[in-house]
Amino acid sequence: MSRVQPVRRPHRAATKVGAAAKVGAAAKVAKPTSRGAAAPPVIANGQVAEPNRRAALDLVLELMAIPGESGNEGQIVATIVEKLKAAGAPATAISTDDAHRRTIIKGQVGNLVLKLPGTLRGPRRMLLAHVDTVPLCVGSRPSVRGGWVESSNKSTGLGADNRAGAAVVLNTALEILRGGLAHPPLTFLWPVQEEVGLQGVQHARLAPLGKPKLAFNWDGGPAEKLTIGATGAYRLSIDITGLASHAGGAPEQGISAIAIAGLAIAELVREGWHGDIHRDGHRGTSNFGTVTGGRANNVVADRCEVRAEARSHDPQFRREIVAAIEQAFKSAARQVTNVAGDCGRVEISQRLDYESFVLPSDEPCVELAAQAIAAIGQTPVKAISNGGLDANWLTARGIPTVTLGCGQKSAHTVAERLDVAAFHSACRVALRLATSAT
Repeated sequence: MSRVQPVRRPHRAATKVGAAAKVGAAAKVAKPTSRGAAAPPVIANGQVAEPNRRAALDLVLELMAIPGESGNEGQIVATIVEKLKAAGAPATAISTDDAHRRTIIKGQVGNLVLKLPGTLRGPRRMLLAHVDTVPLCVGSRPSVRGGWVESSNKSTGLGADNRAGAAVVLNTALEILRGGLAHPPLTFLWPVQEEVGLQGVQHARLAPLGKPKLAFNWDGGPAEKLTIGATGAYRLSIDITGLASHAGGAPEQGISAIAIAGLAIAELVREGWHGDIHRDGHRGTSNFGTVTGGRANNVVADRCEVRAEARSHDPQFRREIVAAIEQAFKSAARQVTNVAGDCGRVEISQRLDYESFVLPSDEPCVELAAQAIAAIGQTPVKAISNGGLDANWLTARGIPTVTLGCGQKSAHTVAERLDVAAFHSACRVALRLATSAT
């Protein structure tokens, strides 16, 4: 999962999209404000509603075993729909949109939505968690070992990112449907294609969501973590054209596209524009994720494709990183020439994956989430993420969204694990957020 830094000081009283995040040591959330603490969900005999832990664990184990990398979420979405209908959700309350037809990856299915009218008065709340995993998790065989869940298939990731979040949201919906729990108007959202640039929420149809005023996203980290902001990112596609020639008979006539890429990347590393970047009090990151090119060992490579990214909480500094990458590749193309003095050509396209944002401490969704965490006996901790979240695009599109953890660790690796206790805490928090009255 994304590396996260805790918040050092309060933020301004308005949501900042595209603002530089000021981060530092952890700060505990203050007592609930005068807006009023959320009343806990109550069932018969005054008992507070609590999720069925065994059922929740069985559910997350089942969901993590279902393949569904970005663009191929058809099976996991179908499973969630089946479980919602079996619990009594009306077919008319369940829908999928056509986001997958407008995303970069033309996927199998769009975002899944369950919309329920309230039995309690109050603003509509939305609970969400993306359902796609990275390809590494295809073939996961979840297994409980002590207080952890791991994949018994050692060549795969577990898929807790983000099937644990999807299970938290689904389990909450199932508890409400099966138990007939009172609740304000609710929207449950399971976005697709988060792992490839937050594509599902970027292209989501907003009308089916019912204009939620409070939104809660479950993704990575411990259950007491409240991620109130995240970085922004650009994605770059760099296409290099050289000139093919015989690598043994006439190498001097060729222009190596691979050599251009290597020279540019080496320059960026040498000048401090690669990896963790610190310049003049600004901070960001860059990465070259894939480099592909060439046709054969005995042919000077005339084509090379590089895929890169640049991130920063500061939009201006992010643009400086992008400019440095562009300059390095254009300069390298001029430096690699053949015997005739010809040089290569570079074409660079870029797009904004997501913009940075920071929610103010008194944003209603932040306050309510902090109250729910405190209500189960834990201390809320605010954080800023150095990775993108579905909350980036939802906040940018007018739905301020706080992100909570549910116990995932070492995501996107074969060492990925799920903390069972933290997952159960997340389920408790989610049920309170879905059923409490304010």
